[in-house]
Amino acid sequence: MIITRRVFTTMLSLTGLAAFAGLSPLRFISDAMAQSAADVAKPVSLPDMALGPKDAAVTITEYASMTCPHCATFNEQVFPKIKTEYIDTGKVRYIFREFPLDIKAAAGSMLSRCIAKDDAPKYFAVTDMLFRQQSDWVMKNTTETLTRIGKQAGLTQAQVEACLKDQALLDKIAADQKYASDVLKVDSTPTFFINGEKIKGETSFEEFAKKINPLLKS
Repeated sequence: MIITRRVFTTMLSLTGLAAFAGLSPLRFISDAMAQSAADVAKPVSLPDMALGPKDAAVTITEYASMTCPHCATFNEQVFPKIKTEYIDTGKVRYIFREFPLDIKAAAGSMLSRCIAKDDAPKYFAVTDMLFRQQSDWVMKNTTETLTRIGKQAGLTQAQVEACLKDQALLDKIAADQKYASDVLKVDSTPTFFINGEKIKGETSFEEFAKKINPLLKS
């Protein structure tokens, strides 16, 4: 099951988001070999949110769900080290792509997109905020908490409500999720691709370094 416009808007209109914290993970076809770097780099429905130079020797693409606790831990403990060591020094281009595993994750991703628009650093900052406050907006009153976060970032309540009902935005997130599932065989979060090589699950900085450093020397 991929999150669709009909499912999302029906859930939102009937009960809000709070009842869906326990929504089962989406179902995917069986895993397969890592896809090529070209498949990972293929343009998707939404503009990529990326940090680092386009011509960097190494590109890391992360697929994450905003409600995934392992993704939140990675964001807090590992990503800052990757950013300092590799992204800020121009060695790595880092791309973050949404892969919502439930309806709340989809809402969080939509809010990040609406707040940031085309500003990638702002998108990463909002996404970081959502990960760090994950226990608040996922486990408690989701709609109210997302509204508060949206207002803190400069949106009005009406703009937040419009964002969470943006059918076109949800369609694009769902289409990109389907591509990741069907073509790249992403079936869990976080999933990373380092120059096309697939790495599944929460990964330490040291493990990333072992993959990245040889690519920088080649």
